[in-house]
Amino acid sequence: MTAATHSTLFPQVPETPDAVLDGLDPEQREVALALHGPVCVLAGAGTGKTRALTHRIAYGVRAGILQPATVLAVTFTNRAAGEMRGRLRQLGATGVQARTFHSAALRQLQYFWPKAVGGELPRLLERKVQLVAEAAARCELRLDRNELRDVTGEIEWAKVTQTVPADYPAAVAKTQRDAPRDPAVLAQIYSTYEQLKRDRSVIDFEDVLLLTVGILQDRNDIAEHVRGQYQHFVVDEYQDVSPLQQRLLDLWVGDRDDLCVVGDASQTIYSFTGATPDHLLNFRTRHPGATVVKLVRDYRSTPQVVHLANGLLSQAHGKAADHRLELVSQRDKGPEPVYTEYGDEPTEAESTARRIRDLIAAGVPAGEIAVLYRVNSQSEVYEQALADAGVPYQLRGAERFFERAEVREAGTALRGAARAGRNDSLLDGAEDLASQVRAVLSTKGWTGRPPAGSGAVRDRWESLAALVRLAEDFEAAKPGATLTDLVRELDERAAAQHAPTVQGVTLASLHAAKGLEWDAVFLVGLTEGMMPIAYAKTDEQVEEERRLLYVGITRARIHLSLSWALSRSPGGRANRRPTRFLNGLRPGSTGAGTRGGVGGGGGIDRGAGRAAVGRTPAVERRPRSPVRCRVCGRTLTDAGEMKLMRCEECPSDMDEALYGRLYDWRAAQAARLGQPDFCVFTEKTLMAIAEAVPSTEGELVVIAGVGNRKLSRFGTDVLAICAGEAIDGASEEGPDET
Repeated sequence: MTAATHSTLFPQVPETPDAVLDGLDPEQREVALALHGPVCVLAGAGTGKTRALTHRIAYGVRAGILQPATVLAVTFTNRAAGEMRGRLRQLGATGVQARTFHSAALRQLQYFWPKAVGGELPRLLERKVQLVAEAAARCELRLDRNELRDVTGEIEWAKVTQTVPADYPAAVAKTQRDAPRDPAVLAQIYSTYEQLKRDRSVIDFEDVLLLTVGILQDRNDIAEHVRGQYQHFVVDEYQDVSPLQQRLLDLWVGDRDDLCVVGDASQTIYSFTGATPDHLLNFRTRHPGATVVKLVRDYRSTPQVVHLANGLLSQAHGKAADHRLELVSQRDKGPEPVYTEYGDEPTEAESTARRIRDLIAAGVPAGEIAVLYRVNSQSEVYEQALADAGVPYQLRGAERFFERAEVREAGTALRGAARAGRNDSLLDGAEDLASQVRAVLSTKGWTGRPPAGSGAVRDRWESLAALVRLAEDFEAAKPGATLTDLVRELDERAAAQHAPTVQGVTLASLHAAKGLEWDAVFLVGLTEGMMPIAYAKTDEQVEEERRLLYVGITRARIHLSLSWALSRSPGGRANRRPTRFLNGLRPGSTGAGTRGGVGGGGGIDRGAGRAAVGRTPAVERRPRSPVRCRVCGRTLTDAGEMKLMRCEECPSDMDEALYGRLYDWRAAQAARLGQPDFCVFTEKTLMAIAEAVPSTEGELVVIAGVGNRKLSRFGTDVLAICAGEAIDGASEEGPDET
């Protein structure tokens, strides 16, 4: 019998326990040898935490210190658990349990239910959406598919944070959470959902954890049985633990200290699901004698990428920022990150596609390249640009744009309206193509103003808004185009992207990219309002957005590109600003200070147009001073609050009667122009005018949302209304771009 050939796919099992430690760096080796007492491993991105964990377990097993059947390694995804089991097998540590929290709890629940409760375990509800829909119906509410997803997510959040229906409204207020519906209504749906489950003897995935916790709390004999079997615990991605998962872990461990946790507070990006880094950050407080090991040697990224990642975190604030890790790259030098400013989004996408094509031609595999963005609705323009450039791609964590349910529904509605033509009363008064599209899509959930908060409803709106923007761009490129022409264009775009899935460039949201890495990463759309996202209002939410960008940066091994566009469409107003998170880091910018002299390298490519991209360093415009609330002085980040110059919750001195007159005037203007109301002025701008009551053009023009162009078009009317004068006629010119 010949020995197995060694390869990276089928590595040889280490012959001795000490051989398991070969190849570990000093800190990883320290983790592997820390087999007793509480251990906390603070592991930065790309520092080999999984390697350290698996070698720790394998060394303990191979040295006879740990019995395989007594070890329970817990992580958050089946993929991560499978990877851990595979590595342990390669190291000769078979028999160790590596599972997700839910998988481990379900096995225990199935085993102990007959003894603790009697009878069979209630049936596990694979998908709770249908039952949530029935609960909503019993509350006399009818929710569409996207609303159901959001309400379901809220119920899941409430359960993992151990919030009962009666306490849900107070919990929402305390956490400043954006609920998709009135919290009192959601509490009623949540309560009805729980009653329906009891009536039908079913449980959901959150119940698996809750019921396991309940049994272990109530039955000490069962808790001791579990603790007798599992005596050594390892928890990966500990920064993502929810309060409910932490409670279960406490019951598993009991009064012992054989616990090893691994995490990085700077990669906490799932707080909206109930995850919190507090358990990681407070570990030494709860376990004063804990061994703490920091892994900071980054084996993934070049010094240039690591330099930028460190610089980004050097500007962070809050508790997680106080525990950030300063990474040290272990790789050879690579190219500097490239910062590119474009005039508009299509140019950004097309130039990105060309640069990707050049990388592929230079030998970088398409599968080792990724384009990462903040929200899934940004994918469409990159799907199209890559398709036009002949570059294969694949989407991760989202359907292709034209395969999304809301996009298919919208296409059907537009096709029907195109066939009906002027016989469709929906198109009455809609003269141009963009107005017709807005009218049709308004029946599918599009509105002139995006819904508050995040979630499925917001995702649906973003998809429909992308279609509206596409129609506007199509009409601008082809004046006189009809709805039929647009439908044909949509069909051609969809057909071009229905090719069989191939190994290609990855398109993914930043959240979906967590845990992955590529040779080349393009971070796109890095503008204020998108990064941080507009609905990130509190300091904590803004800091989570910074961490999300940090995760994106640290996905890159060698090549890193960061870009933004000053306007949405060609010829549009260039009123966007690059994300504040890069201030002081990208060349030519100033702003938030950096620690330790951290700064950006490379240069800014300024995309001058759809043709060639120049490589001259950009001269950055002077950043605006922080906008502060004129009532309480807090720094404002929300666009609406910045228009008002005050926090939403701060008292308003608005002239209600004046606001009413402005509101009625805006409605009349919008109706006459055939445009949505917000194209004249947004409601926040109307409120700001009603609070300031300007009497001169100089006082009016400085109000956010007015500006010189709208001053020239609507200023006379607005100042007359503010002065209490009657308006004889409406302004004749249309609104400018929105």
